[in-house]
Amino acid sequence: MGVHRLNHAVLFVRDVNRSVAFYRDVLGFRPIAMTPDGFKGAAFLQAPDSTNDHDLGLFEIGEGAGPSPAGRSTVGLYHLAWEVDTLDELERVAGKLAEAGALVGSSDHGTTKSLYGKDPDGLEFEVVWLIPADLLDPAALEARKRIRPLDLAREKERYGATTRGGVGISVSA
Repeated sequence: MGVHRLNHAVLFVRDVNRSVAFYRDVLGFRPIAMTPDGFKGAAFLQAPDSTNDHDLGLFEIGEGAGPSPAGRSTVGLYHLAWEVDTLDELERVAGKLAEAGALVGSSDHGTTKSLYGKDPDGLEFEVVWLIPADLLDPAALEARKRIRPLDLAREKERYGATTRGGVGISVSA
């Protein structure tokens, strides 16, 4: 049996309290009381509708830490991506990210509709809605070869604002 899915990610951050506040207030993650007794500078969070024990671990390394050079001068992780259930939710998240000054882009990848944000330490992440398998068509599958600007109003009209996304399914059944 192979890998089933990503269970959690762990990030090194400058200030754990600032990062907890960001992920809580902007993306709706909730802190989970599982930091070992006597251990300072760590936090564990669960995404709003997750069934995981935790989805994100944060470990503080201090304000003196420099930005990650990954992708500029070293290899490393580019970003993590979290799914939302509906295009209405994607639009709500876009508003929260913009309000926090953390929205850095959006893209239409054909089968996925994506927002890009940066946390307080400049670590990039993606929030994505996937077209449900039963609504995939040849045009959406072909469009995976291009990156276009995201037009949320058009996508909501096409797929429905409250249509439940593909929940990890990006190829037709």
